[in-house]
Amino acid sequence: MTSDVKLARRLGGRDAALIVMGGIVGSGIFMNPSVVARILHSGTLVMAVWIAGGAIALLGAGVFAELAARRPQDGGQYAYLRDAFHPALAFIFGWTLLLVSQSGGMAAAAVTFANYFAPLTGFEGSHAQIATIAVAAIAVFTAVNALGVRSGTTTQNAFMIAKILAIAGFAAIGLFVVHTPAVAAAASVAPIGGNTLAVIGLAMVPVLFAYSGWQTSSFMTAEMHRPQRTLARAMIVGVVAVVLLYLAVNATCLSALGIGGLAATNTPASDVARLAFGPTGLRVMAIVIAISTLGFLSNQILTSPRVYFQMATDGTFFKQLARVNRRTHAPVVAIVLQGLVAIVISVSGRYDQILTYVTCNDYIFFGLCAIALLIFRSRDARDPQAPRPFFRMPGQPFSTLLFLAAAWSVVADSIWKSPLETSIGIAILLSGLPVYWLFSRRRAYGARDLR
Repeated sequence: MTSDVKLARRLGGRDAALIVMGGIVGSGIFMNPSVVARILHSGTLVMAVWIAGGAIALLGAGVFAELAARRPQDGGQYAYLRDAFHPALAFIFGWTLLLVSQSGGMAAAAVTFANYFAPLTGFEGSHAQIATIAVAAIAVFTAVNALGVRSGTTTQNAFMIAKILAIAGFAAIGLFVVHTPAVAAAASVAPIGGNTLAVIGLAMVPVLFAYSGWQTSSFMTAEMHRPQRTLARAMIVGVVAVVLLYLAVNATCLSALGIGGLAATNTPASDVARLAFGPTGLRVMAIVIAISTLGFLSNQILTSPRVYFQMATDGTFFKQLARVNRRTHAPVVAIVLQGLVAIVISVSGRYDQILTYVTCNDYIFFGLCAIALLIFRSRDARDPQAPRPFFRMPGQPFSTLLFLAAAWSVVADSIWKSPLETSIGIAILLSGLPVYWLFSRRRAYGARDLR
């Protein structure tokens, strides 16, 4: 390995769009429709909330598309935070990704896959077996991504295409399911009291979480051809495609189960599959969910190590993470580190608690990225040499401010409902500051010695 080899630009527009989609679509869409139905208890409101959530996701995609068009620097979201605010803020973003949020998400995806895979293959599903399957899944994808960005992206793309076909097939078949009397008489769940706006706001939280994840594609900027165009287009195309898929899933669940049946189940997609194909449908849906979670795991191992690579390149993290393999042009050390941390968390069984701690952190940084866009617009307006961006967010600055308000409303909701867990998450975030100070001090001493 050597530090004089650079990441290779081998990704095009289709790769970027599939990476955007892969960062969003996991297993949640197969379960979350019932969560929203229990809150709203109205098919019309359920669809309206998913449409509204999709509109907010599109606002977020627009913010990141313009950020990519204005600042196509390596590292994506990490670079936006570094250049708009301070390297320390960018560092604690990357620190949280590695320590908890990305690694915890990978561990959760690996264990979810193992829980579906074990019964399909005849395993008993003991804790040891589940942990072994989860570790094997992380190890396999770590190895695939270490072979190069083309290898990792092709694998991620294959899983994403499989997910698109599976979801489209589910929607097409589900819409023709015969409505049986048992479904029509499904037990109903009483709607949550309170004023309509408050209830809709409550329902928006799981919807917005289901739509989040497009930002991870920005980590791949250094390996995209003309990222100021490629990534900007991919953000919009990828999020629009996911919105359409999510609306199709919800329409299918409502058509097949009705609002009462949807609210009464925790496994809506499996229930629809059972109605369509009987016990075989349950097995088919288990395979679909296993593929979906495995694809999400593949996406995360592909994207997140690029942030740690950029941190090391900036001199604020272990220099070994900035090494690129001469043959594969992959940041192998960063990829292996990410895999090892995810394995430790999956074996520890603490991933659910970790994700609870940091649920609001992504949205803190979403809001900061919206502010970063406002800062970059102001700087570019004062700089006659600034290039004209390929993409500009429609309705600016109001659309950007609307996304900022939506993102930080999720943060406020997390603080209100789970103050202890949110405080722990913020403490984990802030724990990166002394680490950043240590690396910065070491870099300053190194620069002084060179003089």
